[in-house]
Amino acid sequence: MTDTTNPFGSVNVSPKAIATIAYHAAIESYGVVGLASKNLVNGLTHMIVRDPAHGIEVDFKGDEINIDLYIVIQYGTRIKSVASSVANTVRYNVEKALGLPLNEINVHVQGLRFNEGEN
Repeated sequence: MTDTTNPFGSVNVSPKAIATIAYHAAIESYGVVGLASKNLVNGLTHMIVRDPAHGIEVDFKGDEINIDLYIVIQYGTRIKSVASSVANTVRYNVEKALGLPLNEINVHVQGLRFNEGEN
């Protein structure tokens, strides 16, 4: 949990709130068609409970904030460009919302989605 103290008190931001900000930034990025589960257990859990932070892990190590994104991209887009764009967009939006720097953003491409007409 991120804690910030000011003259009026303290502000605590939960990992789930950060994950929600990152989710909205990632899903609006060009080439991203969705987020995916890290593994099968997380995938089954998501089928039962709808989680807006699905496919995103936020980890705090002291004052460092690390985010792992598990995305699915559109077939035919440049994977490296899309992953880089997602990382930059998420970094900008989360840092803007929190006012704190992020240490790491790791983008894991879990799959590609084809359009129905493509083979």
